[in-house]
Amino acid sequence: MLSFLLPPRRPRSAAAAARAVTRYRRPGTAHWRVIAEALCRGDWQAQHPAVQAGPALAPYADRLAARLRRTQDETLALALAGTGDVRAVPALQALAEADRMPSDRIHASTLAALPAAALLPALRAQLRHPAGMSTLVVLDVLAAWGPDAAPAVPEVAAHLAETSAGYAAARALGRIGPAAAAAAEALAAHATGRTWHGTRMAAWAHARVTGDDSLALAACAADLDAGLGSRTLPYLADLGPAAGRHADTVRALMDSPGEWTRVAAAHAWWRITGDPEPALPVLTATVAAGWTGHPARPVPNAVRHLGAIGRPSAGAAPALSALLAAEERVPEPFEGRRILVDDRFAADLTRALERISGQPPLSESPS
Repeated sequence: MLSFLLPPRRPRSAAAAARAVTRYRRPGTAHWRVIAEALCRGDWQAQHPAVQAGPALAPYADRLAARLRRTQDETLALALAGTGDVRAVPALQALAEADRMPSDRIHASTLAALPAAALLPALRAQLRHPAGMSTLVVLDVLAAWGPDAAPAVPEVAAHLAETSAGYAAARALGRIGPAAAAAAEALAAHATGRTWHGTRMAAWAHARVTGDDSLALAACAADLDAGLGSRTLPYLADLGPAAGRHADTVRALMDSPGEWTRVAAAHAWWRITGDPEPALPVLTATVAAGWTGHPARPVPNAVRHLGAIGRPSAGAAPALSALLAAEERVPEPFEGRRILVDDRFAADLTRALERISGQPPLSESPS
């Protein structure tokens, strides 16, 4: 390995540590220690990496929590939350009520690392009286928690009729599943309405909540009849064999000129038919082309789909392994999101390889 592709073992400053953890996928514990120390003394250069660090800062949680007790700093609270430490909750609640949460640095995945039971009361209050946290971020956190977010169903359902938040509210209810049964009637109304922009999502959520997929199948059929196949493919995939009568249409969409459509169609075909063979060349070609982190390409989706297929995806393993072995993070997202994007991508690659091989992939330990 060429030395210039590796981070220095001992960063000389917070700025150097921030550059290293943002650029390199495996920067080593010394760099994160410097970030934690800089964060505790209020060094702004640690802010961007700290709020994306997640479990990387867990070894320093006691230090962060002690500092947070002395000063209610937004970055400290978010960094501690990302480790899953409940000691961040009182500060998060107080900061939100004071409208001091930095919206450009609040990521749903950071808050979702906390136990639902600890943060849920604060998020329900935010949905009732928004102050300091984006409603969309709150709904994304609840969606990530799934059934654990069930106590928030009344507050989530109240946002269904909103143009800005209705889609996210329906998604959260669908992820909560049967525990959101109290919202089934409202979801059905939106799924059959003519003016709500989230008809498709409401129909999917209704199916997840009630177990009745008739509205979802009707919405998908209407989309296909209107030539909107690419938009309905993820929903067809979730419906699985119940969408069998659309299999031929899905198969044809695997030859689409659009990469997003091809990847979604490949996944839907496998989920509907259980036959991975036509899907594998599409998904494998997508990951083999590499990824810079740009959201215009569905490479992470293809990685997850290959992992879901499992052992039949063995032919894609070399491409997945090469992507995971990269020393540098994906370069294209801005520094405020790069660590989050790359960490999730690496986790997706790891899980896919585990499912394909039946054992964890070999990887270098952090220095």
